[in-house]
Amino acid sequence: MDISVGDTSRAGRSTPARPFLSTARGTLTLALLCAVAFLDFVDASIVNIALPDMRSDLDISVQELQWVPSAYLLTYGGFMLLGGRLADLLGRRRVLVTGTVVIGLSSLIGGFAGNAEILIGARLAQGVGAALMLPAALSILTTTFEEGPERHTALGVWAGVGGLASAVGVFLGGVLTEGPGWRWVLFVNPLACALVLPAVFALIPGDRRRARFANFDVAGSVLGTGGMLVLVYALVKAPDQGWGSARTIAEFAGAFVLIVAFVINEQRNPHPLLPLSIFRVKGLAAANVTGLIAFAGLIAMFFFLTLYMQNVLGYSPIQTGAAYLPLCLGVGVAAGISSQVLTRTGPRPVIVAGALVASAGLYLLSRIPVDGSYLDDLLPGLMIVSFGLGAVFVGVTTAANAGVPAGEAGLAAALLNASQQVGSALGLAIFAAIATSHSQHLLAANSPVPEALTLGFQRALLTGSIFLVAAALIGLRTGNAHGDGEHRTN
Repeated sequence: MDISVGDTSRAGRSTPARPFLSTARGTLTLALLCAVAFLDFVDASIVNIALPDMRSDLDISVQELQWVPSAYLLTYGGFMLLGGRLADLLGRRRVLVTGTVVIGLSSLIGGFAGNAEILIGARLAQGVGAALMLPAALSILTTTFEEGPERHTALGVWAGVGGLASAVGVFLGGVLTEGPGWRWVLFVNPLACALVLPAVFALIPGDRRRARFANFDVAGSVLGTGGMLVLVYALVKAPDQGWGSARTIAEFAGAFVLIVAFVINEQRNPHPLLPLSIFRVKGLAAANVTGLIAFAGLIAMFFFLTLYMQNVLGYSPIQTGAAYLPLCLGVGVAAGISSQVLTRTGPRPVIVAGALVASAGLYLLSRIPVDGSYLDDLLPGLMIVSFGLGAVFVGVTTAANAGVPAGEAGLAAALLNASQQVGSALGLAIFAAIATSHSQHLLAANSPVPEALTLGFQRALLTGSIFLVAAALIGLRTGNAHGDGEHRTN
């Protein structure tokens, strides 16, 4: 039995006389879906500035503290593929609601945490909730708005919000940490979920009755999720354990074995979790790889510039967050322009141009001095990166969802977001190792601490700019439909 499902988001609604996005309901639906994306992306960055306060309040060790951000990344990336496929099979609204409830409850528990174990457990659960929410929301978007200019505009807004959220999360984290306290970086989620849930039931059509679930690919779910979890875990732990350590090698080998077994299972299973035929959509694989490499490069900017501003320039948490506000504006402007441009040019030129612009901005930031100033040394590079970041988000999101059948929209959304999360983990692991190695070498040579840290950050940011050049080259292989969308190759 074929348990794939078709487009349910327009169920019971005839083709409108005008684009759905131009109606009040269409605008509200897009706003709701973007709010979901904002919530999930913010959760990945909002806790970073609060980490020192969490450590002192809960008496958490440095080793335990790293798992507060990493735990979310681990389950978010690990369960993303499963979450996307469940959205296709069980119903997108059902899975979206489930994920929203999970995030709300786990955040409430985390906000009241009295020790590291409860806090880290709550972050693990948050990641699972986000892995259910995000692919469900994105697949609702791609099956609700018509292929062509309407969907390009909707994806442009979605991608712009995703780019904004990473920067806004740092700002909100600083405001909340210095204001009501670090626990509110978690307490804001239940409040947001309480607003999202009624809107979901009001705006998103109910899911049709699904086919029996008897043929669900249990083996593929275990192998795929297990492989992603082990891979992300290995990437997160590699800088501390050492890339050449026996434990790190064993973890990467275990991930490789699980992923290979997953691919073999998917080839043989008549009802696979990941139908490999989806990769016949022209340019889809290239779009996902481009997103992975671009995220690996861009994550370096937020991580290392935050450390630079706080540990070298002496910025407070709220000053650090405020420093990213101009970037938020730039991302929003770039996303809006890019969504209109790709309607005429297709996503490929937007991706390539955006990655090259972001690379130039990161290169400029890689020249930050020990005694740097915000206006002279940070703001110019941040603004250049913001324009490239907005374009990359819009272009990759559009290319990775173009031409995908409605019954596999959740899967396509999950693939894109999983690649971005793996890219984030990969970038942090590689660039942290580069920065730490160079800084330790300089400290051993008796260099002052601020100088050693800054030069390490410089090297990491420079490597990030190189990654973005690589993303631009891979982006040349993405699909470039700007009419009716891409189709499967023969």
